[in-house]
Amino acid sequence: MGRRHRQLSQEDWESMVLDTFMPRGRLVQVPAQRKKRLVILRWFADLFRPAQRYPEPVVNDVLRRYHDDVATLRRLLVDEELFQRRAGLYWRAGTLPYPPLRRASTGG
Repeated sequence: MGRRHRQLSQEDWESMVLDTFMPRGRLVQVPAQRKKRLVILRWFADLFRPAQRYPEPVVNDVLRRYHDDVATLRRLLVDEELFQRRAGLYWRAGTLPYPPLRRASTGG
């Protein structure tokens, strides 16, 4: 008789991914599989307050607590549309930065 495997809930699966890739609270490697990578990136995005603008050095300082390659993490957060970036400032995607960014003058 075969052994039954219990189906993991989404929450349990995400916890397993986090435990695997961040065993001691630091990211040991960026997952190659996109589904797992998104779990990790969402965890990083949640470190930042919605609608808050962050200068790049602040983003780097926060990310560096968990992984040394902050440039890769920043790029992945933007590429996966979890973060937006403009004029050296970053904010969580889907939120408006506050205070609003000033638009560049087009002259006239």
